[in-house]
Amino acid sequence: MNARILVVDDELSVREFFEILLSKEGYDVVTALDGKDALRLIREQTFDLIITDLQMKNGDGMTLLRESKKFLTDVPVIMITAFATTDTAVEAMKAGAFDYLSKPFKIEEIKVILKKALMTKNIVAENHALKSELRDKYDFASLLGESEAIATVFQLLKKISPTRTNVLIVGESGTGKELVARAIHFNSPRKDGPIVTVNCGAIPETLIESELFGHEKGSFTGATATKPGLFEAANKGSIFLDEIGELPLPMQVKLLRVIQERSFHRVGGTESIEVDVRLIAATNRNLEEEVKKGNFREDLFYRLNVIQIPLPPLRDRKQDIPLLAEHFLRKYAKETAKDIRRISKEAMDLLMAYTYYGNVRELENIIERSVALETGQAVQPDSLPGNVLHPEQNAPKFSLQEADQKFQQGQLALDVLVDSFEKEWLLKALERSHGSRSRAARLLGISSRSMRYRLKKHGIGGYDDEDDTLIGMDEASESGSRQNLNTLTKTTGAEKGSR
Repeated sequence: MNARILVVDDELSVREFFEILLSKEGYDVVTALDGKDALRLIREQTFDLIITDLQMKNGDGMTLLRESKKFLTDVPVIMITAFATTDTAVEAMKAGAFDYLSKPFKIEEIKVILKKALMTKNIVAENHALKSELRDKYDFASLLGESEAIATVFQLLKKISPTRTNVLIVGESGTGKELVARAIHFNSPRKDGPIVTVNCGAIPETLIESELFGHEKGSFTGATATKPGLFEAANKGSIFLDEIGELPLPMQVKLLRVIQERSFHRVGGTESIEVDVRLIAATNRNLEEEVKKGNFREDLFYRLNVIQIPLPPLRDRKQDIPLLAEHFLRKYAKETAKDIRRISKEAMDLLMAYTYYGNVRELENIIERSVALETGQAVQPDSLPGNVLHPEQNAPKFSLQEADQKFQQGQLALDVLVDSFEKEWLLKALERSHGSRSRAARLLGISSRSMRYRLKKHGIGGYDDEDDTLIGMDEASESGSRQNLNTLTKTTGAEKGSR
């Protein structure tokens, strides 16, 4: 669609000049003989650009500029005059003019300025559309649920979002901590600023200071240029520190200083850089226990824990499962262009009965898989993963008592017993570490590489090479391990991408 341009000038020759020139360039041109006529057109029609004379007999261009901004805030206005002075140019720019042209005109200059003005308008419009889309996506209504547990969270979010207070989001992995953090940001006065997400557990300890605070050129081997950090990128907005409990103690000291002083130095730098950032942190650990163990600084904990938002696990808000499942069904049916309209009663009953170690994220994974496999218009049980269909198959192979009985009877296979015992303790370690593969490895005193090998050996799935946390198993062959965790323990697993 061609851009519509309004040309305002009390000289007929000027109007005709622009009408001929712009029409040849492919623009739709409308002309007005003075400011009063132009304002009438602006109220009645839509324009992409306005070109107006500064001096006219019936109303000046500065008045038109100011009035037009009331109706068309993002439409660029170019001022033209035969009296080009620095003062009038500065005044026009301050009032919101995009650019300034003087008579006699240079045709190539006009073409360049018009293209630049229209390109800027399109960028602004795209930016507004993107921000509007993000605000809708992270509106409180996007945090689905009707249970009393999630309603309490909504009420707290509405109270604290307009403030600049530090927030600590706590909850099991997969409960939607990052979604909540973004909802806080996009419903705050900082919504037009950036939100920067940092996974504290995913950045190597040797690099985390440089990532957060930036570095100066030559500050260490490989620092070939000055690089601003993530705190600088988040200036005038929010920074979300996910898995804050994984932050090394030396970095906790430096983060505390940033919170207190609202400034920092880049690695290798001497200049103090001030930032205006709202800090939102999240963890699936019990930080109070970590403080007692000496793994987390008490002073930092109190700085972060000004307002705490506890997110309930999905097993404590099971009445929300149908609403969430239907939401994910619509999402993935649309993405895959499948005509799947509902979840059958039999499938929903199974979903309601299942214990979700990965919480909402695991439910989403299950629905995504089901949509991919379903061939009818309703999700049926046979499209669900095996661990949802057959939880009874996931009991341990042997108890120690049963193993002793088989030993006395001379029927014990040592390899089977060892495998069963190993699998049981792998699952217990994952439960205790809330699904974190690296932390479970530390609990068991084995390397991360050994942990990966053993998990694969026993079919304990739901991991990928880029993620440390359990996300839910998609293959029926993995059904044995997930419910085993439910049999042996009563708490949680983790997520992939949803915190």
